[in-house]
Amino acid sequence: MSYARYLALASVPAFLTGCITYPKAPPVTPEQRTQAAKVKTGPFAWGISTSSWQYEDRETGKDGKPVFRTDWDVLMDAGKAPARGNTVVRSWSDFDKDVAALKKIGVTHYRFSIEWARIEPQPGKYDQAAIRRYVGMARQLKAAGIEPVVCLWHFTFPAWLYDKDLPKKSNWLHPEADARWEAYVRKVVPALAPHVRYFAPQNEPNGQIGTAYLNGLWPPAMTAAFSTYAAATRASAHQFRQAADIIKSVRPDAIVMSVQALPWWSEGALDPTRAALNGMLRMNFDHLDLIADKCDVIGFNYYYSQYAGPIAALTANSHRGKNFTMMGWDIDPAGFYKQIRLVGKRYGKPMMITENGIATADDNQRKMYLNEHIGAIQQAKKDGYDVRGYFVWSLLDNYEWHGGFADTFGLGTMNPKTYARELKPSAFTYRDIIRRGGVNEICPAVVRASQRSKR
Repeated sequence: MSYARYLALASVPAFLTGCITYPKAPPVTPEQRTQAAKVKTGPFAWGISTSSWQYEDRETGKDGKPVFRTDWDVLMDAGKAPARGNTVVRSWSDFDKDVAALKKIGVTHYRFSIEWARIEPQPGKYDQAAIRRYVGMARQLKAAGIEPVVCLWHFTFPAWLYDKDLPKKSNWLHPEADARWEAYVRKVVPALAPHVRYFAPQNEPNGQIGTAYLNGLWPPAMTAAFSTYAAATRASAHQFRQAADIIKSVRPDAIVMSVQALPWWSEGALDPTRAALNGMLRMNFDHLDLIADKCDVIGFNYYYSQYAGPIAALTANSHRGKNFTMMGWDIDPAGFYKQIRLVGKRYGKPMMITENGIATADDNQRKMYLNEHIGAIQQAKKDGYDVRGYFVWSLLDNYEWHGGFADTFGLGTMNPKTYARELKPSAFTYRDIIRRGGVNEICPAVVRASQRSKR
């Protein structure tokens, strides 16, 4: 997801006031760093990431309506998001097809999410069959030799937590959110824990909160609501910590992971006090700083780099050419290397790249993107940074929020008639990288970034 549109909002007051400071890193002692390095995650994780809302089809009741609704359904009904439909890529009905495709690619890990609204379609009323189905997915992956990585929340809330007329009391900030979240986690984690060791309580909460409270695109669709944004950040971090404690109480050897949105930000024009840059770095790290101590692994998603400032913000999505994705995002593997280095120094914990991928219609461009970004990980590991895994976004072309089905990230597609998973050549490029344990050559930009860091 892109920060560009709410950067325009955030950077203007920053430019005018110059009052936003660099986010100070939480204290990490040498002893804590030593302990963190001892976390056992096994061999390097080669994975793929997906999400429930973007992949799962869903049933309808006797009245022909979906059996559950989310805040995103409300947004679509209002015409503020592209239509999704009930088919998507049928991962609920045809999960076996996904597993077969994963086996062809040869991944060792697969990250998928649980749809809270599917589990709890009404407050306090749980769909036990849906819970059993998710458990079955985890078991099916294990049987195929693939480690399941379960995300408990990926952007969407049950519709009953959302009131478009009371945006300050919706979703993260609903009066019942804490209690209902805790009950949901206590319901699903014990069921999954015998088959799942890796849990990510939330996906990109920092990005979702910014998009929901600063630029008005996602529910509850508030614009420049800075105090509400801060309150939602605190509430989300509290709920992450709730989930982490529950996970550890059920399975003490569980690996709790963050999944944060961390583009690489550089100083841009019209930012003499660096306030715009500091503001974007706060959006990267303020939430993570509140939960890092609960994480065994710092997981983060990286897609692009960008200059901080109003000019870059307003022109970001217009970029085109070989150095940009179809969404206008800058392709920057050197920025990826620098982000790994920054996160490693800031938190002193093992890292996993929980999403990395490219929206493009040119599969050769996707092959190059994979090679360059995986090469950045190899260089970072060579330079002493503790990266334990890499996950591609995503298995198949899917619904991409405000991009609908136009933004194609997949290593494959779903045949709309047979529902077969048809892999692109880039899927086999990834397969070959996995078999080799990495790429053959690191791109020059990454090597230069590494060399500069040692001066």
